[in-house]
Amino acid sequence: MDQIAVVVLVASLVWLAYTYFGYPLLLKLVARPRAAADREREAVPRVTVVTAAYDEVDVIGATIANKLDSDYPADRLEVMVVSDGSTDGTDDVVRGFEPTHPGRVRLIRQEPRQGKTSGLNLAVPEARGEIVVFADANSIYEPDAIRHLVAAFDDPHVGYVTGKMIYVDEDGSVTGDGCTAYMRYENALRALETRVGSVVGVDGGIDAVRRELYRPMRADQLPDFVLPLSVVEQGYRVAYEPRAVLREEALTSSGREYRMRVRVTLRALWALLDHRGLFDPFRHPVFGWQLASHKLLRYGAFVPQALAFVANAVLLPRGDAFAWLFVAQLAFYGLAGLGYVAARRGVSVPVATAPYYLTLLNAACAHATWKFLRGEKQVLWQPRVG
Repeated sequence: MDQIAVVVLVASLVWLAYTYFGYPLLLKLVARPRAAADREREAVPRVTVVTAAYDEVDVIGATIANKLDSDYPADRLEVMVVSDGSTDGTDDVVRGFEPTHPGRVRLIRQEPRQGKTSGLNLAVPEARGEIVVFADANSIYEPDAIRHLVAAFDDPHVGYVTGKMIYVDEDGSVTGDGCTAYMRYENALRALETRVGSVVGVDGGIDAVRRELYRPMRADQLPDFVLPLSVVEQGYRVAYEPRAVLREEALTSSGREYRMRVRVTLRALWALLDHRGLFDPFRHPVFGWQLASHKLLRYGAFVPQALAFVANAVLLPRGDAFAWLFVAQLAFYGLAGLGYVAARRGVSVPVATAPYYLTLLNAACAHATWKFLRGEKQVLWQPRVG
């Protein structure tokens, strides 16, 4: 029994160490040198910014204005909003831009409400742009973001580009701080993955695709995950462009963050099943390794986390080393508990941020996995609430 517990403990710790530290280190070791700075560009492709919105009257106007004020040539840029059965006046706000920006702002009404993915399927065939940019209803870009996104397509092997999401948390909540730190970690991974092969996982608020590579998706599929996988299957790369910056307020409610993570993970698990051919080491040796390391092992990290705790408890009588390791685990979960209390009270406790947020993520992955095993899918949800 003790020998089995040792094997389980060691295997669990190796899994966790590789997932969070080993994979980034390997990426760094095999990454190609950074690409040279932009050259003077001759062609300026036409761009369509597509936003799917449901009852976003409070933010949709600022989002449209933000894109129209981009430093990209006005005659090469259009904004298209798909109103997904909105009833709060979102449509009226969009229509208000049409007289002052003729031909540059278009409204498409999706009725009845069918979700973001169906909205994108409806809009993209109507896009005039060679490059389609996907923006959320609350996405505020830096003025040069679209220009940098489009410039990445100068590489003919690039079919999809994702920008840099920066979460802003002015209140300094534990959940918000954790979300911000997590995005810094993800952005660092994406920068390395771009230099190795393709990015695994993107931000739906600041993405772009060659229009001819867009493939319609089922309503239950997560476009931010499925579409990049489809682009890789078509033989193109997914790249990260850190100069294309999106700033967005972090969710400061642990409940909202948890529900959002469950929803995203559930849809991502279905996407991994649908595109399981990408794990084939003979057809996709590099990307298959990246996909397994970044997503599959990460989503399943709750398994070794739980097994390590149980196996360590079994091994406590075997010596001080196991006792100290168990104390370290208890301290980690104690800090996670402290972070939970702090989040409920709306205060910041920096030392508890990482343990709390990592535990929240893994708990959400466990919940999503249970839903996945039960065959559950999710198409609709309330925007920005989770």
